[in-house]
Amino acid sequence: MQKPLISILTPFKNTEAYLADCIHSILNQTFTSWELIIIDDGSTDESYKIVNAFAEHEPRIKLFKNSGSGIIDALQLAFSHSKGDYITRMDSDDIMMPNKLEVLLNNLITFGKKHVAVGLVEYFSETGVGEGYKSYETWLNNLTKTGTNYSEIYKECVIPSPCWMIHRTDFMACDAFNPNLYPEDYDLTFRFYKHQFKCIPCDVVLHQWRDYSTRTSRTHIHYAQNHFTELKLRHFLEIDYNKEKTITIWGAGTKGKLMASILIEKNIPFEWICDNPKKIGKDIYGKELKDFKALSKLKNTQSIITVANKTAQKEIRVYLKKINKQSFTDYIFFC
Repeated sequence: MQKPLISILTPFKNTEAYLADCIHSILNQTFTSWELIIIDDGSTDESYKIVNAFAEHEPRIKLFKNSGSGIIDALQLAFSHSKGDYITRMDSDDIMMPNKLEVLLNNLITFGKKHVAVGLVEYFSETGVGEGYKSYETWLNNLTKTGTNYSEIYKECVIPSPCWMIHRTDFMACDAFNPNLYPEDYDLTFRFYKHQFKCIPCDVVLHQWRDYSTRTSRTHIHYAQNHFTELKLRHFLEIDYNKEKTITIWGAGTKGKLMASILIEKNIPFEWICDNPKKIGKDIYGKELKDFKALSKLKNTQSIITVANKTAQKEIRVYLKKINKQSFTDYIFFC
């Protein structure tokens, strides 16, 4: 029986220091029926030469130059050249564990269509991994172990961009890489969620995620916090917003203010509450901030909670439970 083909889609730009390690990790996969569609997104270093040297000796590696500009254009081009029954993405500065493709594929075959195969990730860095990334790794892996990734989708991206696999037909059903929205990995995760593709639980580390100071996700404007906030609110309004309820923003920090400004721009009515005595009663953007206890008196609300402090979040959860509010139906944590 002929093995299914996996298409690995990989953009790269000026990652000459890491490309060889990345490609070797793909060549060393226990599952061998794959094609690497790898796109040069305007490199100015030796990256193209490095990849081309591999491609000249390995027919499974197919190298192209981006006809557009940016990661989304590169991914669209890669997908247009792909032929695989299964689609996955890889970052050019990361490393696959040897069994990554095999585990993801076997999980998809076992669970069938309308599923997304995911795996545990592990950050590594020559200078040491910061506490923020360690915390994100732990949080993300705990969700992946139980397949409950979507339960906290409005906090951060819950499916790591270089560690998922999906049936080609399912990928096309959720519009593949076509939307021109950044951050593109988070947008794709929301579209998986919208189409109700279930995440398959996994307790195996399949991907090593390299961190360094010039990594695109650290430096490019497309991955700035305001883009994340706008994207989250956009998908909330499309997927989970109940128009019969009144949106209530909880918190008046940077994210809370950004949420408020977007809702005002969209002419969507909302209430605004907080637990900061210095802000209660103040007028911001023409809206008066109310004490959080006002939530129990407001009727039919759906709260967007933008409070980032972990201790405060626990206290908020206790309070919401006390007044019989249900997650997603009555409130969603956006931090």
